[in-house]
Amino acid sequence: MNAPVVAVPAPSEPHVMQTYGRLPIALSHGQGCWVWDVNGRRYLDGLGGIAVNTLGHAHPRLVPALQEQVAQLIHTSNYYHVPLQEALAAKLCELSGLSVAFFCNSGLEANEAALKIARKFGHDRGNANPELLVFDGAFHGRSIATLSATANPKIHAGFGPLVPGFVRVPLNDIAAVEAALKAHPNITGIFLETIQGEGGVNPARIEFLQALRRVCDQHDILLMLDEVQCGIGRTGKWFAHQWAGIQPDVMPLAKGLGSGVPIGAVVCGPRAAKVMQPGNHGTTFGGNPLAMRAGVETLKIMLEDDLLNNAAQVGAVLKTALQEGLNGVAGVVEIRGQGLMLGIELDRPCGALLLRAAEAGLMISVTADRVVRLVPPLILSADEARQIAALLVPVIKAFLSEPKP
Repeated sequence: MNAPVVAVPAPSEPHVMQTYGRLPIALSHGQGCWVWDVNGRRYLDGLGGIAVNTLGHAHPRLVPALQEQVAQLIHTSNYYHVPLQEALAAKLCELSGLSVAFFCNSGLEANEAALKIARKFGHDRGNANPELLVFDGAFHGRSIATLSATANPKIHAGFGPLVPGFVRVPLNDIAAVEAALKAHPNITGIFLETIQGEGGVNPARIEFLQALRRVCDQHDILLMLDEVQCGIGRTGKWFAHQWAGIQPDVMPLAKGLGSGVPIGAVVCGPRAAKVMQPGNHGTTFGGNPLAMRAGVETLKIMLEDDLLNNAAQVGAVLKTALQEGLNGVAGVVEIRGQGLMLGIELDRPCGALLLRAAEAGLMISVTADRVVRLVPPLILSADEARQIAALLVPVIKAFLSEPKP
């Protein structure tokens, strides 16, 4: 076991805006699924930069490709053609069966663009007050519009008034969806995460997704699936909705697409492909050559190394190890998720586990107050999956053995 984490003296960052409750750890470098801090302590990365570091750290094929690109072009602007945009867009369309892609810099920006597409889709059809159907437990970002689509009242606090035009219903309740559509005839799209990430690793059920596809076709509205966190191979398919055998009309992506380089994308099918026209939307940095090269190389390496199959198989190993280690432990509510996107729900708030896991040599996150989230790099080996469980299970057991606060 690593030596205990030594607290960084406060204030450790006097000139950085205090928007994060950081752990007392500063990382220096990584290799594969492992990272080291400035004091030389090693950690197994069960967080993957919050589902970002698809290829882990210092990947031997990604690094030279990015070095080559930096020496050629980092940024030009969208006044000019960027050939790598077409290369990445073509690959995303091939993998998804959709038609066109727009590139931006983050998941928030991808979701913001999706919201604009939905509104313009409505306006183009004579709907002056388009609304979107969204869901309990959702998290779509922290801009004012994506915050309004998000369900968490804690992150709403202090930022009102929120943007109108969102109708919220429970996840996995098709009757509630149909009732909302009858009550709100201005709804132009249904917007949800295929697997809610920040909401606690809550999957939309396969039959629910299939029913949503039918409902959107019946009403001629957009099915918009936020795959920012659960897409790019994390569940064992390129996109989590593919387990349901459906296609969305609009699909925001980000996180794992660039293996750590900031990137976002919105991929659209025929119903939404031509909604946006020149002047309707844009970005300064989005689609820059460096980010596009990161996306192209990430998908190439994933294909070459069969990382979708690895995510499915190693994710099953990790889930089984966690289930075996925590079976019968009082306070463990549920272990859920798919592939290498797993959540362990406890019966109490468990934010303290971030530091305790780090002291044991493991990086994790806690989301929705009570859910331990594991989203490691997709290169994770079966042995490393077992190591995650071996490190995490005793930490959770010790925590749950304590009296509830």
